[in-house]
Amino acid sequence: MNYYIVICAHNEESYIADTLNAVLSQTLQPKKVMVVNDNSTDKTEIIIDEFVSGNNRIVKVNRSSSTLHMPGAKVVEAFNAGLELLDDQYDFIVKLDADIILPKNYFEKISELINSDPRAGILGGFAYEQDAKGLWKLNHPMNKDHVRGAFKSYTKHCFNAIGGLKNSIGWDTVDELLAQYNDFRVVTDDSLKIKHLRPLGASYNKQARYLQGEAMYRMRYGYWISFIGSLKIALKRKKTILFIDTLRGYSKAKKKNLPFLVSQKEGEFIRKLRWQNILNRLF
Repeated sequence: MNYYIVICAHNEESYIADTLNAVLSQTLQPKKVMVVNDNSTDKTEIIIDEFVSGNNRIVKVNRSSSTLHMPGAKVVEAFNAGLELLDDQYDFIVKLDADIILPKNYFEKISELINSDPRAGILGGFAYEQDAKGLWKLNHPMNKDHVRGAFKSYTKHCFNAIGGLKNSIGWDTVDELLAQYNDFRVVTDDSLKIKHLRPLGASYNKQARYLQGEAMYRMRYGYWISFIGSLKIALKRKKTILFIDTLRGYSKAKKKNLPFLVSQKEGEFIRKLRWQNILNRLF
């Protein structure tokens, strides 16, 4: 199978070499790796250049944007900057962060999963993060059918059906909801253990938490699903402030009457699917 990788990098000097070495060690090699240097102010670009000079599969793309680590629009814009330089001659495309170490057979396994399931649309493994003792522990969302935004693979048909990635926080949730709306499956494989070098959300600030609530509004969740979603985030991270800030973000977005990310029909499907998942966990 042919595939492309787009790596989004902002100040990743501590991690990006490990990420690129893991990509170059894959048993199934990509056609092209686009590394988007997103306004880095450290040695990220120097490290990228070292890899570019030694491998014609790797291409650097420089982009100017905010110097802050913010979820959502920034990373999608960086991804799109790499995507627009690629053709459509691929079977699947990968959005990858620059602080990820993949097992060597990762993309070989992804290709096998695609070949074995004609409805496979979004695919990925499971994230592990290092604890204080240096042990790698599973740190994945409670929903095991979710693929973390840091390492998402999309079949071409699914990627086209969902219209690419939404330029907003919540892009890595709405993509899966729209995939299911278009009759594709989200496929995960717990044998694919991925090392995530930077702890989840370690650099997110209060504004980023507001944006999570904004995304819930823009995905047409409605208040009560957003309430439950905010509570779930706070319980997982054991921080009450996350619940408060996320709901504030939802309320602010509603007051501003921000545009939705999905159509009314898609929103109805999303709310029905969300309620179904909630009820399945309760009973």
